[in-house]
Amino acid sequence: MRLGSVLSEAMRNIAAGTSRAFLLFLAVLLFGGLLGGYEAMTVMALEQEAATRIHADADVKSVVGGSVDGVTCDRLTEVDGGPSASGAMRAGPQIVPKSTPGRDIASYEVTSGMLALAIAGEGDPTLAADAGGVWMSSVMADDFGLTVGSRFETEQGTSTVAGVFDWPNDGRDTRFAYAVLAPVSADDGRTFEECWAKQWPVSDETDGLLYSTVIITEQGAQSTSVGVTQINKGFDSRYDATGGYLTRMTRWMPLIALAVGVLLGAVSVRRRRLEYAGALHSGQTKGAQLFGIAVETVLWAGLATAASCSLLAAVCVRLAASDPLMVLAAAIRTPLALFAGTVCAALVSGLLIRESQLFRYFKNR
Repeated sequence: MRLGSVLSEAMRNIAAGTSRAFLLFLAVLLFGGLLGGYEAMTVMALEQEAATRIHADADVKSVVGGSVDGVTCDRLTEVDGGPSASGAMRAGPQIVPKSTPGRDIASYEVTSGMLALAIAGEGDPTLAADAGGVWMSSVMADDFGLTVGSRFETEQGTSTVAGVFDWPNDGRDTRFAYAVLAPVSADDGRTFEECWAKQWPVSDETDGLLYSTVIITEQGAQSTSVGVTQINKGFDSRYDATGGYLTRMTRWMPLIALAVGVLLGAVSVRRRRLEYAGALHSGQTKGAQLFGIAVETVLWAGLATAASCSLLAAVCVRLAASDPLMVLAAAIRTPLALFAGTVCAALVSGLLIRESQLFRYFKNR
């Protein structure tokens, strides 16, 4: 048969409903959309969990119990594969505002790196760690009616509010929830009490880097009380983002979709085996028959796969927390596996049909 004849016959089979193309289209669309959507929602849930932890500073660790070198702490970000932010802090003098005499407020002296780390969760990339004044938590700023640029008068002196930051009560260290942060130079000749480091994904190597900021005592050893702790203890410290993704339940979805595709492809040909055997008996070549099966299957399965992938793309763009393309890349493997299984099973099933089986098919119809 000529190519044009095979194509026109395939189109007639689809238009006349012989191939049940619309029902098979709906089946591929349904399974591809549901299975792929389940995978997408699972990945987005993992992504949201990671984003929640990052926003809550669950990926921040600190070394405590010893004297910290502020310069070394601030420079941890220069290490290859090191933290994205790091800085040192120490307790400052208690501050007594003139508007509330007798009420002490905690203050902390922080390096520029520590200030940047504290405001990293604000979500505003243009927010700079301005060291030209003091920073205070949003709760405290609201209580005193202060904004950026306001004059903060205390019994210890007057300072300018350089910035306001949020410090939610979500399990993280509460010392900054109602406090003043005073930027200081990392090399002012004094040591610091703690070094904080923010790194994602969380790595055990961060602990070693934090320990390296502790100043060795005269006896040549670190204090036995020195240790690394998690800033936000409301989250499990054993969290493994990569492990959670690799062991997710939906990682088998492409294989399940492949099995469903094999079933649909085999059924789409098996139900017409009498027709195909009769065509071979009438002189149709096996190559022309397989080509016709491929055209029909690719048409209804391909359109359904394109539709399900489009729906998944819309869902990912609408709901993904940070990287829709990465979520989509994981999700579309399922409808693509379904399409591959359908086409391959249809061709294999067509290949197994022989002219000699015509009368047995006719008898058993």
